[in-house]
Amino acid sequence: MNATTHTTGTTTGTATTPAATARGTVLVSGASVAGPALAYWLRRYGFAPTVVERADRLREGGYAVDFRGEALDVLDRMGLLEQVRALDTEMGDAQMVDAAGRPYATLPAAVFAGDLEVMKGDLTRLLYEATRDDVEYVFGDSVAGLAEDEDGVLVTFEHGPARRFDLVVGADGLHSRTRALAFGPEERYVRHLGIWTAVFSLADHLGLAGTGRLYAAHGKAANMFGARTPGEARAAFHFAADDLEYDRHDRAAQQRLVAERFADEGWEVPRLLAEMERAEDFYFTSNAQVEMDHWAAGRVVLLGDAAYCAGPTSGRGTSQALIGAYVLAGELAAAGGDHAAAFAAYERGMRGYVAEHQALGREGAERFFMPAPTQEVLDALAAQAPEHARTEPVRLRDYA
Repeated sequence: MNATTHTTGTTTGTATTPAATARGTVLVSGASVAGPALAYWLRRYGFAPTVVERADRLREGGYAVDFRGEALDVLDRMGLLEQVRALDTEMGDAQMVDAAGRPYATLPAAVFAGDLEVMKGDLTRLLYEATRDDVEYVFGDSVAGLAEDEDGVLVTFEHGPARRFDLVVGADGLHSRTRALAFGPEERYVRHLGIWTAVFSLADHLGLAGTGRLYAAHGKAANMFGARTPGEARAAFHFAADDLEYDRHDRAAQQRLVAERFADEGWEVPRLLAEMERAEDFYFTSNAQVEMDHWAAGRVVLLGDAAYCAGPTSGRGTSQALIGAYVLAGELAAAGGDHAAAFAAYERGMRGYVAEHQALGREGAERFFMPAPTQEVLDALAAQAPEHARTEPVRLRDYA
């Protein structure tokens, strides 16, 4: 791997060659899941992708993510399915506990895990490692401006010099800067589902080892699950609230919000709050959806959560990102340089799939907080899990 440090941040990957630009240059904003997955396919089809990421390194930590249906086919076509299977959390059932820590019901894994579940940080690292030798990555920078003309897009960056690209893809998540620049402020498109979540890592002091514990109160819940690595665990706090005003870059302020909501709660909550303050990978976000009439504007197109976030309560976000990346890159390759036709075909192929997942996300949010659910209720949810699989499949064309 070639790696060079510039004032623009850290850049890794191979230099762009004439052969690599035969189909055009593409800037991809965001290096989580959708961005690197798209870069993989773009490079395979002869494009020259550059991935820019605001963080100065790969984002570690995060919650567990599920793969379902055609997303497994995409991983297989990337040659990554077995590597992802090796990262499976193999999560089992979780016990529901009261304020004293006494179990009163069991939440079956079928309710919260997909066909395959891995930690998001593990997936992000795997996708990066699969692309870093062929794709230019720029860490520690982000898109600051877009100026489109008939030949391409002049992109200005927060730190680095301006560069021209044939196309720009916003794969930068729920709070997409690319979307704001090309389509307008996020309040036009982001619909909050009334749930806020904090996630972080900690030592597995409960000895969970592939199982979990969940504590639920009115409008709030706390949980802890054993991680794939022995001795490690992940914890989360969830609480119901309308749209909150807070600084997304102020970690301490976010932690105060969580601590205030969970003050005086029982079970392991006091210890988890203390562990939260020490966690290096603390992550706080709203459960929300993105609803847009169009995902493309000129030479700019959105992908994954930036375009059609279904919300964590859907359990489909990662699958949407992987499938969307496959379809978008494939349609660009098939369109022979007509990006407008490619973007339109991408939307046609994904719209029904996204609409059903967003419906699942809204349904999941409505039943998310269930204080002291009975075993009968939990078993019924598990029995319904296969029926939650979408009925509007996305057709995976063979673009090769």
